[in-house]
Amino acid sequence: MDSTALAVLTSGGDAPGMNAALRSVVRMAAYRSFDVVGFRRGFTGLLQEDAVALLPRGVANVLQRGGTILKTDRCAEFLEPAGRERARRVLEARGISALIIIGGDGSFRGAHALGQIWPGRIIGVPATIDNDIWGTDETIGFDTALNTALEAIDRIRDTASSHDRLFLVEVMGRSSGFIALDVATAGGAEEALVPESISSIDDCCQHLMTARASGKAMSILIIAEGHEEGDAFEVARKIEQRTGLESRVTVLGHIQRGGRPTARDRILATKLGAFAVEAIVEGKNGVMVGEVKGELVTTPLESTWSKKKPLDPFLKKLLPILAK
Repeated sequence: MDSTALAVLTSGGDAPGMNAALRSVVRMAAYRSFDVVGFRRGFTGLLQEDAVALLPRGVANVLQRGGTILKTDRCAEFLEPAGRERARRVLEARGISALIIIGGDGSFRGAHALGQIWPGRIIGVPATIDNDIWGTDETIGFDTALNTALEAIDRIRDTASSHDRLFLVEVMGRSSGFIALDVATAGGAEEALVPESISSIDDCCQHLMTARASGKAMSILIIAEGHEEGDAFEVARKIEQRTGLESRVTVLGHIQRGGRPTARDRILATKLGAFAVEAIVEGKNGVMVGEVKGELVTTPLESTWSKKKPLDPFLKKLLPILAK
């Protein structure tokens, strides 16, 4: 492989730890005697040739920073064949023969499509707070988002206890309940309403009324934004109609995306960024790097979205038991 042929970009929603992954890619590439070109604003920057040379000292002091110094974007033009053809021409004109994409499943779908027309090596690094990508136990950013949400839940619990009140907290997860289930468990919530399972509002109301009858005066419910019953405000309305219980709603929103990455996310990002470069050295192509049961692994890009990553079944069973 040409020593100046490695490029990297961050794509899709930002996730804490992207900078740590980027730092690791650049410094491992330097160790392997590769130069690195970074495209700003994801695939948008690739199409516009908005590129910058990335040197080891240029990624100093980014390990602890949230967001992404390369910026990110969701590129509608790249969804079209003409957009991907343009990307192919840019990569070939610059002599790039390997591309590392730090992002989520949407980014990997685009990368896979690019790989059908471009002969270079493509490696994905999973970075999304949703943790919904097959092929890795955790994605970069998930632990930070979880801890950000948990801190908010702990603060809300103080108010809920002081006022004997029902709180509904909406967390991110349009098609994934990983944040909702884990933060509900760690935060002592009564229930987590997640997109992966059909939860009955009637059952939820029954649990709340049973808890009230047993002397439990405050309750916290966690709602993933993609739940079929609607957002937290809609769920609160339905609960009040059925039980008469007045509630308060808190939507955490994009606060979960920002902030300094946790040590766990920094370590994971560092390992996966370096492993992505090693995968290129080993001649791998069209795969995502990940960590499964403590081991670094690669997974075909297509499997990362075509296979459904399940929630922890033990936690799903345990949550209502502990909430009594």
